[in-house]
Amino acid sequence: MSMAVMLMLMACTGKEQQGKYVLDGAWVLKSTTSPEGYSRYYSLEGSGTSCMVYDCDSALYVCELAKAPGELVIVPTNRMAVTLVDKGGGNNIYLEDESPRPLTLTDTTLTIQRSGRQYVYTRADDIYREWGADIRNIVSNELNGESNGDVRRYVLSERERQQQSIIQWLAAALCLIVVGGAQYFYSSQRDKRRMRMQLQQIKEQHADRALSVRKAMEDEELRFLNSSEYVALQQRLANGQPLKDDEWQQVEALLRSAYPGFTSQLHGLYPMSELEYRTCLLVKLRIATRDMAAVLARDVSTISTVRSRLYKKVFGQKGSTRKWDDFILSIGA
Repeated sequence: MSMAVMLMLMACTGKEQQGKYVLDGAWVLKSTTSPEGYSRYYSLEGSGTSCMVYDCDSALYVCELAKAPGELVIVPTNRMAVTLVDKGGGNNIYLEDESPRPLTLTDTTLTIQRSGRQYVYTRADDIYREWGADIRNIVSNELNGESNGDVRRYVLSERERQQQSIIQWLAAALCLIVVGGAQYFYSSQRDKRRMRMQLQQIKEQHADRALSVRKAMEDEELRFLNSSEYVALQQRLANGQPLKDDEWQQVEALLRSAYPGFTSQLHGLYPMSELEYRTCLLVKLRIATRDMAAVLARDVSTISTVRSRLYKKVFGQKGSTRKWDDFILSIGA
């Protein structure tokens, strides 16, 4: 292995371990100065200038670059291996295809000595960010012979890039919509199947009850509605004051004691919000709509809307608040 290759590997590896490449990016030629002191200045506008794109401080892609309104014109010229040996203080030994060149580097300026001539480049982050990958690909393909030996000019359009970005964004958004829609459809169908099964189970439970069982359940419900606990709760709710979380837990416990299967059947129907669930508890307790609204700190119209919407969600068709209340009152044992 030659000394140049070893230096190249050491430089690239060392920079990679530090997580930073000092040359990485695009640099455009701003001026050249001859040994006699004659200087010439360059600009991206008009005939353009030279541009160097470094990769890992070990690969260099060179092209002629001109900027027109909304376009970038690229003429590939060279590709080579480079090595940078940092001597500290911004001074480096720089090799282009094993040919050493003195190099001085600042945050924004790169100065290289070639055959006594001084070349000054400035960092072009905007070009590298937008076109760096395109320049590397064009230079590589051109100098790999993929252009059939004819050096060509390449025009990169900012408008086309924007359109491509928009198309990519729209494609990604469409993909998300399709995937999201498929997931929603699947989830919706699954929830509907689960609700239909739950409703069927409730219906079968009611149909299979013997007369004696139904009579016993009615007697138990009547006992509950006449109990001191229920009367006290009704009086508490009639005051219209919102309940605390521990008081809602007491309401649930009271309902479970009177209607053992009510809360489990309710949870099995639909993933309800807190407002929907507590509304159903109050319906089961036969609380008047105006008192529900006061306890839940909502308008009467809101409480009515919650119940009618629940009917549509569960049964898949429009229904009145009365229909939903009748259904809630029918389940639980």
